[in-house]
Amino acid sequence: MCGIVAAVAGSNIVPILVEGLKKLEYRGYDSAGLAVCGREAIERVRSVGRVAELESAASGTAATSGVAHTRWATHGVPSERNAHPHISGSIAVVHNGIIENYESLRTELTAQGYIFTSETDTESIAHLIEATLKDEPDLFLAVQQACRRLQGAYAIAVIDHRHPETVVVARNGSPLLLGVTESGNYAASDASALLQVTRNMVYLENGDVAELTSQAVRIAQLDGTQVERPVHVSELSAAAVELGNYRHYMQKEIFEQPEALANTLEAIGGSKTVQPGLFGAQAEDLLAGTDSILILACGTSSHSGYTARYWIESIAGIPCTVEIASEYRYRSSVTNPRQLVVAISQSGETADTLAALRHAKALGQLNTLAICNVPESAIVRGCALRFITRAGPEIGVASTKAFTTQLAALFLLALATAKVKGRLGEDREQSFIEQMRHLPVAVSKVLDLEPKIEAWAKRFADKQHALFLGRGRHYPIALEGALKLKEISYIHAEAYPAGELKHGPLALVDANMPVISVAPNDDLLEKLKSNLQEVRARGGELYVFADADAEIPEEEGVHMLRLPEHYGLMSPILHVIPLQLLAYHAALVKGTDVDKPRNLAKSVTVE
Repeated sequence: MCGIVAAVAGSNIVPILVEGLKKLEYRGYDSAGLAVCGREAIERVRSVGRVAELESAASGTAATSGVAHTRWATHGVPSERNAHPHISGSIAVVHNGIIENYESLRTELTAQGYIFTSETDTESIAHLIEATLKDEPDLFLAVQQACRRLQGAYAIAVIDHRHPETVVVARNGSPLLLGVTESGNYAASDASALLQVTRNMVYLENGDVAELTSQAVRIAQLDGTQVERPVHVSELSAAAVELGNYRHYMQKEIFEQPEALANTLEAIGGSKTVQPGLFGAQAEDLLAGTDSILILACGTSSHSGYTARYWIESIAGIPCTVEIASEYRYRSSVTNPRQLVVAISQSGETADTLAALRHAKALGQLNTLAICNVPESAIVRGCALRFITRAGPEIGVASTKAFTTQLAALFLLALATAKVKGRLGEDREQSFIEQMRHLPVAVSKVLDLEPKIEAWAKRFADKQHALFLGRGRHYPIALEGALKLKEISYIHAEAYPAGELKHGPLALVDANMPVISVAPNDDLLEKLKSNLQEVRARGGELYVFADADAEIPEEEGVHMLRLPEHYGLMSPILHVIPLQLLAYHAALVKGTDVDKPRNLAKSVTVE
């Protein structure tokens, strides 16, 4: 979950390294560092905290080749000695991932006389490459040999002061791509870090090792086989990852949701029908043979899956199971070759979800679908079918627009499956399509409620706990609201199905426990109103997000905010927007770091 940038060019690359790290801080921000091939030796600068600290410390450093890193700590506390790059002899290494056999390597290398100065697994890589160079002086070949001994996930970038014209990178499990230009070549964990210099990207495959010079790139696999990887022109623009006039990326991304949804739903265009081909050329035949759906996801993406379960079972009429990806492959499960396995991930590199997908395929479940925001990602490449959500870059750690676009994609999946199964009448299909086309406008109207939500958030500044309630397909929305609040405001928040109040959570309710409820005007509203009365009877203070036509009176202790319109089955997409805004403004009041909450990172590429 760390960020890597590497560069070799004909001019000073330090500003490019620093700017690239700034774009990758969402991947980790415990510490940062860079190393360059100086005139006499490797020059290294490291700092604890944000990239801004590193930028100040590196002022005056200049070189034509180097590597840089921003860290999310796994092995060892955030400190300067644990910060990357790690040096051994004349080489410096940065690393993303986890080396599972680092302890045995550490023991072996210590016996050879290497001294470890950090608690990290990465330092084992540095010493291993340095030891390999004693017998194989070619850096490219030495990195190949060393990587054959590494167990686990890694993306690494290496420089050697004896060969300042070269950077060598390698990938297995953790994301890494190259940026190619006529005057220099680059590597990074994410395309956003390289848009400052090029949109021409080469996506490395697992087992690739690449040698970069300012004039050329060569790629080989670990066994030495030379390979060619195509150059892709990234659709991203540098402006897409700029903050603009917003205070935080999270706020920017919340307000980008109408556009993100419009882009995602552009696939249905002016059509009057939902075409299964939206999910791939094989989709119609594959969906026709599907008798159930298994969704694999983590965190926010799992909440989109839980919401989709209601849609898939009610519209398509087939069973749907949602599994937390980090748990799925560690239990004995009953496989079904007629089941569609859906992997959901914003980045497409989420380690737990990718591992769960591979586990399902190893069990013989080969009918797979990726719902993802990154077209070239590992999860997309690993699935038979795919749907790209087109949310655009999401920099804030707390996911917002990725979530709502996932919901839109999953609703389309429910419709496409229902259509193939003969369960979607023409009138109903047309009604759903019209609603989906209107969705960006409906979301824009909800965003207009921000001033009222901001006023509510001020009441949360002195709270330590909060309870979220929802029923039916809005219970996962309550889960997502609680997650957002705890992620960025550090207010402890839990979510429950409202009917479960009397089975335990009601014991927590008092005047100091705000209770936030999602209250759409659906067939469960009357039961929800009874649950809300249970809260009021115990002195709890209610904050209710209701539809315009939901008959819930505002009174003392019951604060009401009404959404502009009721949206039927798709109302979860609208109801999550005010919960995102509530979390954002509560965090502002409390003064937390909205885009970079403590202990977290955006792309969870370690288990």
